Amino acid sequence: MNLFDLSGKTALITGSSQGIGFALARGLAEAGASIVLNGRDKTKLDRAAETLSDEGHSVTSLAFDASDHGAVKAAVDGYEAGVGAIDILVNNAGMQFRTPLEDYPADMFAKLLSTNISTVFNVGQACAKHMIARGEGKIINIASVQTSLARPGIAPYTATKGAVGNLTKGMATDWAQHGLQCNAIAPGYFDTPLNAALVADPDFSAWLEKRTPAGRWGNVDELVGACIFLSAPASSFVNGHTLYVDGGITASL
Repeated sequence: MNLFDLSGKTALITGSSQGIGFALARGLAEAGASIVLNGRDKTKLDRAAETLSDEGHSVTSLAFDASDHGAVKAAVDGYEAGVGAIDILVNNAGMQFRTPLEDYPADMFAKLLSTNISTVFNVGQACAKHMIARGEGKIINIASVQTSLARPGIAPYTATKGAVGNLTKGMATDWAQHGLQCNAIAPGYFDTPLNAALVADPDFSAWLEKRTPAGRWGNVDELVGACIFLSAPASSFVNGHTLYVDGGITASL
């Protein structure tokens, strides 16, 4: 199983104090990687780091705002110079805001663009410069079923996740020649803090269960295998791909 062994590798996961990011951090740690957690809330970040450390994993944290290009560069460059290489990057930071498009506030649209797209560019670029110098690296961007589908009330979110899918293709096109594999994971509907309002809505849950061939919400742990695959030697010739982990929702009408 050396194809899936991450021993000796270090993974930075943005937005990893809770939800999908934390689940992926734990999964990569269980596959042997040392983990660098990231978020803006240092208290939540420290709590998450303590949990993983108590489980016996090698974990540190970097508290920075992934939407701030200068702060990202300073944090990544500082870690690379002072601690060591970041071999794997998981761009997970993101947000959601739901309202009809005709009423969507302009400031929230700008915030969504900054949080869901600029973070991928900022952290991806900062890490890639070091990966390119070493001739290897893994970048996994967290997309969504909304990378290819739309639903009422979330048009700007759909636009941002479509952009993540295409930015992933662009990263692969520019950086594969330098030994990097840049791919995306597109989760379906998972029971996470971001989806708390939908999970609590019995009508939506009933609709989702009928709409999804698997007939249920996803569990965040079900994203771990895909992340390990895209982080590991097993995916050495996979580039620019978006892997949908969605219970079949994008496969059926």
